[in-house]
Amino acid sequence: MANTLLMPKATAVWLVDNTALSFEQIAQFCGLHPLEVKAIADGESAQGIKGMDPIMTGQLTRDEIARAEKDANHRLKLSDPKVRVPESKRKGPRYTPLSKRQDRPNAILWLVRNHPELKDAQIARLVGTTKSTIDQIRDRKHWNSANLQPMDPVTLGLASQIDLDMEVNRASRGREQAQPAGDTLLPAALTERLVPTPEKPKDEDAELDANAVFAKLSALKSKDQDTDDEE
Repeated sequence: MANTLLMPKATAVWLVDNTALSFEQIAQFCGLHPLEVKAIADGESAQGIKGMDPIMTGQLTRDEIARAEKDANHRLKLSDPKVRVPESKRKGPRYTPLSKRQDRPNAILWLVRNHPELKDAQIARLVGTTKSTIDQIRDRKHWNSANLQPMDPVTLGLASQIDLDMEVNRASRGREQAQPAGDTLLPAALTERLVPTPEKPKDEDAELDANAVFAKLSALKSKDQDTDDEE
C-alpha cells in the first residue's frame, strides 16, 4: 500500500485558508509549485475546489502544523493515513468481463484478418487474450474454429476505437508502403522525353526580305500601268 496524500490541491486550499504556513512548506507537502500555491492564496487558482482538512483524514496532526508554523525551515511530514491508496498494479492484459469472453475468439479472428500488421502482443492488449489463443485462431486450430465469425472488437465492446486506431498506427509506423500493382503512369521526367519537340522555324523562312517584297510589288504595279496604256 502506498502512503500518498489524498487530494493535494484541496489540501493546499485548506492549508492556505487555515494555517500560517509558508507557500514553500505547503507546496512541498502537497507536491505543488510555490507559485501555484500563491495563485491559490490570491484567488487566481482552484476557485471551485473546496478545501479538505488533512487533520480530519489523519494525514497531518495539529502538533505537526504548529511546529511548521514556528519554524519556516521545517518540512511537514505525512502521518500514517486512515485511508490508504493502493499501489498501481503492473499493466497486463486487458480484463474482459465474463459476459464478453465468449466473443473474444471472434474479435481475434477479425483482427488477424483485417489488421495482419498487428503483433500478437498488441492483439493481446486490445482484447485481453494470450499468444497461444491467437496462434490457434490464426492457424485454424482453435477448438471452435468452425463456428467462429470475424467481428469488430469495437462493436463487441472489447476495445475502444481510440485504442484500436492507436495500435494500428503504431504497427504501421515504419512499414514500407505497398507498391501499386498493374499498369501505372510513367514519371513526368520520362514522359517529357517521349513528347517530340516541335522544330523551330528557320531564320531565313521566318524573316522575309523586305526589299524583295517591295521589288515584286513594284513590278506588278508597272505591269498594271502598261496594261491600262494599251487599252
